[in-house]
Amino acid sequence: MGKYMLIMRASDEAQAAFESSGIDFDELLATMGRFNAEMIDAGVLVAAEGLEEPEKGVVVDYSGDEPVATDGPYGETKELFNGYWILDVPSIDDAVAWAKKAPLAGPGMKSEIRRIPSIDEFPQDNEWVRREREWRERTGQL
Repeated sequence: MGKYMLIMRASDEAQAAFESSGIDFDELLATMGRFNAEMIDAGVLVAAEGLEEPEKGVVVDYSGDEPVATDGPYGETKELFNGYWILDVPSIDDAVAWAKKAPLAGPGMKSEIRRIPSIDEFPQDNEWVRREREWRERTGQL
């Protein structure tokens, strides 16, 4: 088994179309809820979160000498990161299969899939890896 993050993305146009669609929020919650329940029942869901609209976010830009924080909206982004699921599945192919079932249909809607390396894949003699492992063990994450 391995952990994979499915990152929900939408183009600026898809986000605007969704916001102006007038979709019922209860309907949206039910649709996502059914998908999440399916993953829970299959024993693959580790975590899932949606994000607030970008206008309520902040961007920290590290390109200058000092980081600069700017309130949203961000201007043109090409794609917004709207939420995620973390799945514990045997392979990336299984993660792809779940992503294909996600209720994110429409032009400009995407899900990016990235594997989450386990702490065992990092140098175990590194002080910071050792400290993180101890923290994970102390908090029941390992």
